[in-house]
Order: sequence, then C-alpha cells, then structure tokens
Amino acid sequence: MVKDNTKKDIIWATGRRREAVARVRLMPGNGEIEVNKKPLDEYFDRPTSRLLVRQPLKTTNLMNKFKIIATVSGGGKTGQAGALRHGVSRALALTGEDTRVLLRRKGFLTRDPRGKERKKYGQKGARKRFQWTKR
Repeated sequence: MVKDNTKKDIIWATGRRREAVARVRLMPGNGEIEVNKKPLDEYFDRPTSRLLVRQPLKTTNLMNKFKIIATVSGGGKTGQAGALRHGVSRALALTGEDTRVLLRRKGFLTRDPRGKERKKYGQKGARKRFQWTKR
C-alpha cells in the first residue's frame, strides 16, 4: 500500500453556528481564503463577516501562513461567517498547543449555543402573539 504524501499537511475541521455548518481545510499557503469556490471578499459582502472569519488568524499571527478552503451550507450569511470562524479556529488549534490555548482564551473554540427558538402553541411564532383588540 502506497501512502499519499500530498494530503499529509492538510488539516480538516468543522465549525457550526445556528443552522450553518462549515467544513474547513487548512494547508500551508499564502493566506488565501476560499469559500464555496469563491474568494472570501466575493462570498461575504459585509466587512464585518470578513473580519469575523479572519479573527482567529490575526489573533494567532498566522495570517499569511495557511491557505483555507471552506465549504459552508445552511443558515444565513452571518451564521455562516460564525461557523467559518469556529471551523478555522478548530483547525488552527490542531497546529499546536500554544495556539490552542490562545484561541481558547479568546473564546473562538467555544461553539455558540444559541439556536432558533421554537414556535409556541396559541401564538403565531416564537414570540409574536395573535392580534388582540380591546373592543
């Protein structure tokens, strides 16, 4: 059996937020981030979303050391950006113990537990009630 040495440097991780799931591949590179076969700046049109994704890289000073290829699905753009941040953080945590401690301290490795609130019976939605008239 012959082992493939090209896949040895690739680190896989998964990040989640609300309904969004991000599958992240981290490999040595020049800092490129590709999301769903598009550059990061093209996929996320809001600057806050782009900033959110780059946060773990800036915190660990590894901005231009890795190439990131990610596939995100589900949820909205903000949820996908949060899931991508979580996935990138998890992948970076696998590179070294000191990096993991730094990311843990900043809270990037903790999955955001908030989710969609369920619809309640006798109401229109989770919080919205039916219209009430006094007279």
